[in-house]
Amino acid sequence: MTTELGGGELAAGIRAEVTATAAELTAAGTPPRLAVVVATADESSAWYVRSIARAAERTGIACSVVDLGETATPDRIRAELAALSADPAVHGIILQTPLPADAVVEDLAASIDPAKDVDGANPLSLGRLAAGLPAHPPATAEAVLALLDHHGIPLSGAHAVVVGRSTVVGKPAAHLLLQRDATVTVCHSRTKDLAAVTRTADVLVAAVGRPELITAEHVAADAVVVDVGTNPTPDGGLVGDVDADSVAGRVAGLTPVPGGVGPVTTALLLQHTVASARG
Repeated sequence: MTTELGGGELAAGIRAEVTATAAELTAAGTPPRLAVVVATADESSAWYVRSIARAAERTGIACSVVDLGETATPDRIRAELAALSADPAVHGIILQTPLPADAVVEDLAASIDPAKDVDGANPLSLGRLAAGLPAHPPATAEAVLALLDHHGIPLSGAHAVVVGRSTVVGKPAAHLLLQRDATVTVCHSRTKDLAAVTRTADVLVAAVGRPELITAEHVAADAVVVDVGTNPTPDGGLVGDVDADSVAGRVAGLTPVPGGVGPVTTALLLQHTVASARG
């Protein structure tokens, strides 16, 4: 039987802690503020930004959405990020993707003050994470670990396979798993015989952005699978990178899409923001 590893309860607990901390900070004269910089007309991105803003305001965090428009130049985006980094009233900064075609996210994210880099986008943040130094990890990667901990999945000595090598999820998730004494294998588009590798996993993290790529042939019996994918469907829904129907009944645990990693990611972004405000 496959256990659903939902994120709703964990996210609610994190939001409750954030709400209490935000109230304390506001009472002490430091109301926490999050800024989201947008330079796209992508509707799925707009939906995500609206969800962050709603969640922030429900927890007592002010959220400013800075919409620069889809024609914004890299210099314009960089200048906005630098200005927000210098603003003492702003405690968290998110650079939303996608960006205009001539913009490189890693280059622009370098303009975010690492102390305010609540989604771990600045390459310096990723470097500190790799070195085991204090930094805000990318919230989605951290959500993977938080969900595994919440559901009591042991990591020390486990073989974890991460499918995907992005700097947003794959690479930072691998570093976080290594810090927890897991043995980590990272797979990607050039991996030969992907299923042969993923079947060796005790913990499988699917973060490649390909709808329902992972099927029963890719998983070992009793593996735990974390599905990071959020792929839109023609009817307006979402499917993950895992074919949930295919693996159901074979794996020991599976995160749902939606309702798994997503709500925890948003809650952690807010947690990072109040942590930055606290200093």
